[in-house]
Amino acid sequence: MGHRKYSSPRRGSVAFRPRARARSLEARVRNWAQSTEPKPVLGAFAGFKVGMLNVVTIDDRDRTPNFGKQLVNPSTLLATPPLTIIGIRGYQVDYKGRHVMFDVGSQDTARDQKKKVQQGSSEEAMSKAEGYLNIISYVYVLVSVSPKDAGLSQKKPYTFEIQLTGGDTKQNFEYAKSIMGKKLKVTDIFRTGQSIDVAAITRGKGVEGPITRFGVKKKQHKSRKSVRAVGTLGPISPAVVMFTVPRQGQRGFHQRIEYNKRILLIGNTSEEGLDINRKGGFKHFGALNGDFIVVRGSIPGVPKRLVKLRMPIRHKITKILEPKIVEVVVK
Repeated sequence: MGHRKYSSPRRGSVAFRPRARARSLEARVRNWAQSTEPKPVLGAFAGFKVGMLNVVTIDDRDRTPNFGKQLVNPSTLLATPPLTIIGIRGYQVDYKGRHVMFDVGSQDTARDQKKKVQQGSSEEAMSKAEGYLNIISYVYVLVSVSPKDAGLSQKKPYTFEIQLTGGDTKQNFEYAKSIMGKKLKVTDIFRTGQSIDVAAITRGKGVEGPITRFGVKKKQHKSRKSVRAVGTLGPISPAVVMFTVPRQGQRGFHQRIEYNKRILLIGNTSEEGLDINRKGGFKHFGALNGDFIVVRGSIPGVPKRLVKLRMPIRHKITKILEPKIVEVVVK
């Protein structure tokens, strides 16, 4: 086998390294959108993936060939039980990074969630937190979402933090105090027609070879003993295999974030005319009860998996238009 005459583009993006299994079933959000509104805003929500359906809408995108015509949108249905605010957290930022300055928990925090809050829920902890308002940079709220509220069998709730944006530090802290111990619905955070970012853990596919994992071209059937292996692992010197060489390994079960997903519908199954359940329930999920949202397009993950819904960080400055829904096709 002679040396190839021309070069070719590399196989597989290095931007997604390492392609290893995610550490947790819960996606981690590291960056938050900065709101331009003067009032404090909760930067995210959470839901559980149910399944997919089709939503027929009237195309409202200007300067497109299909403007004003009907479009069939493959969409994802998410169960969105209410979030419970269980604590407040303040971060200070310096040249060494971010540091937690205080934690204040709610009086009604459940026993299995108290370990998430470091300093308890006494009035002394609250007054101590107010003394740090001049030096902290960000105010977060600790929230809890229970899969049982979505009709799932898992008892242990998911607990994570969400950043407050929109106002200054004192305004965010006062808003966090006002919602402490309360439950927020998805309609308190999002509205129909706006765009959101979704973060989740993708479907795991196990160990795959370089052909499937990176899209490497197969060799000729008589070239060597192996056909689905990489042609070369690198030069003879230096005598190391670079990390950029496509190799076999884990495929799927990675954390991924998809940007600017449009919300087509927000509702509750108890509302009249919003019977969105399939006959016999959704596959691998069952019957949907309670609040839900429908997002245009696909979302990473399998049914029942936690999906975090964040305010759009790459938001395009456009007017939020409520989509004109003709029909929701549920089969």
